[in-house]
Amino acid sequence: MKYALLIGYKVNKFWAKCKKYRITIQLIMTTSDYLAIFFKIIGSLALLIYGMKVMSEALQKMAGSQLRHILGAMTTNRFTGMLTGTFITCAVQSSSATTVMTVSFVNAGLLTLAQAISVIMGANIGTTLTAWIMSLGYSVDLTSFVFPAFLVGIVLIYTRKMRYIGDFLFGLSFMFFSLVLLSAGGEDLQLEHNPAVIEFFKSIDVNSYGSIFVFLAIGTLITCIVQSSAAVMAITILMCSTGVLPIYLGIALVMGENIGTTITANLAALGANTQARRAALAHLMFNIIGVTWVVCVFYPFIDMVCDFVGYDPASHVLGRAEAAVKLPIVLAAFHTTFNVANTSLLIWFIPQLEKLVSNMIKPSNIEAEEDFRLRFIQAGIMKTPELSVLEASKEIQSFAERLQRMFGMVRELLTIDDEAEFSKLFARIEKYESISDNMEIEIAKYLDEVGNAHLSDETKEKVRSMLREISELESIGDACFNIARTENRRFKGKENFSEEQYNRIFQMFELTDDALTQMNSILVGHKHENDIHHSFNIENEINNYRDQLRSQNINDVNEHKYTYAIGTMYMDIIQECEKLGDYVVNVVEARMGIRQQEA
Repeated sequence: MKYALLIGYKVNKFWAKCKKYRITIQLIMTTSDYLAIFFKIIGSLALLIYGMKVMSEALQKMAGSQLRHILGAMTTNRFTGMLTGTFITCAVQSSSATTVMTVSFVNAGLLTLAQAISVIMGANIGTTLTAWIMSLGYSVDLTSFVFPAFLVGIVLIYTRKMRYIGDFLFGLSFMFFSLVLLSAGGEDLQLEHNPAVIEFFKSIDVNSYGSIFVFLAIGTLITCIVQSSAAVMAITILMCSTGVLPIYLGIALVMGENIGTTITANLAALGANTQARRAALAHLMFNIIGVTWVVCVFYPFIDMVCDFVGYDPASHVLGRAEAAVKLPIVLAAFHTTFNVANTSLLIWFIPQLEKLVSNMIKPSNIEAEEDFRLRFIQAGIMKTPELSVLEASKEIQSFAERLQRMFGMVRELLTIDDEAEFSKLFARIEKYESISDNMEIEIAKYLDEVGNAHLSDETKEKVRSMLREISELESIGDACFNIARTENRRFKGKENFSEEQYNRIFQMFELTDDALTQMNSILVGHKHENDIHHSFNIENEINNYRDQLRSQNINDVNEHKYTYAIGTMYMDIIQECEKLGDYVVNVVEARMGIRQQEA
């Protein structure tokens, strides 16, 4: 009896341990199942992001410079700008690509802030096409398409002429394949398999604005981290279509995605000029304003969209199959309706939005002066040749005025002894030189476009003269920078000119500045005979003074008044001033229609 009781006790203890281990094993298996589902979904999202990236890049490569041409040419007013943004975003399947491209155009001065805002509004509409493609992926079996497309795509990638088409097809296949994997992963999230999940979402009050704000913030945060609204849209569609997430909360996530996707353009604009940062901020403000007014009418607005699609939001709680099919369409329809409605409302307030972002981002005095932007030439459909030539003429005047400011900085550089202040001013001069190169290129491109039109002989001659003017003006910028580099070499070498050398350099600077002043007067339109003769007289004075200083320098070096190295840097500055004077005369001759003298 005693042994029987002992055996029974041991058996019960053994079964208790087995039961405990069985529960532990079941818990581990359940956890591993959830981890498998999690990694399947995350991996599918990674594949989706990669597919979208490859597809977008391939489309941009196929389009080449045409996208930039369209973006620059079709923004003459707010409506064509909006349509341009929509078209380009639909073409490249990436609102981020369009907005970053737009910000770079603003940074280069090829688009005004108002034009950029209209393009960005259009980009928000164009990006809604992605949601419709995804909704198709959840309702149609794409397996039969995906694998043949992979085969064709990889074959085309290895052909020289068709490789961009192959890249596009490969990216598209990856995107659809990721949707197939997401749909398969979604089957594991069905409500009947996850009672704990439905209980959690049942505990959230979908009729509370607090819940809406929380999910709106979650959508914003996730999109900022992932930097892909398409990926977050895909997971939102997945969770709603499987019955895990109520439609109201899913739409709150979509609104957050609209705000979060602006992070890409704002990051791209961090190192850009004031206007570019304002364009990126306008993208953010546009979406914030849209989300704000939609939240004010949230439930009626969502019910209207659901009613249009033919879906009753209350049926989502039951997880009906019909609701699961329609939910991706509801989300895509909301995304499109929201952006179209927001654009239709705010497109009339572009000047006010421009003023708002301008007040929020103030330029520094230096930056306001140094930003590279074309002030008079507008990127748009070419106007009449006469008007285009007038715009180019004004831009050349602005170019010349900027170069005289640059020369003023070069003069100032010679008077600075503090190393930090010297380096700061030298960096500004270096930036001006880069700006002068860009201005020459952009004005020349514009004049080439003007030259392609049917022009009179007189207008053709004006265009030729202007091309010569901008070439000589850019050479003036090079000469200024060469002087600054010589001064930088002297400063870094801890060398100093003698007092006599400083006086002679400043006298040469004075003559050179007079020449620039006279040139600007003629470019503005003061073409009196005395003004032209004055320009030639100044140039002769510069030449004579250069010859005088060159002879004097040889004598001073021989008499050991200063070293040969200092004498070389001294004459480098004098020689560059003389070259600068020659470039000034060439500009004056070009403006007056005088043929360039033979060397």
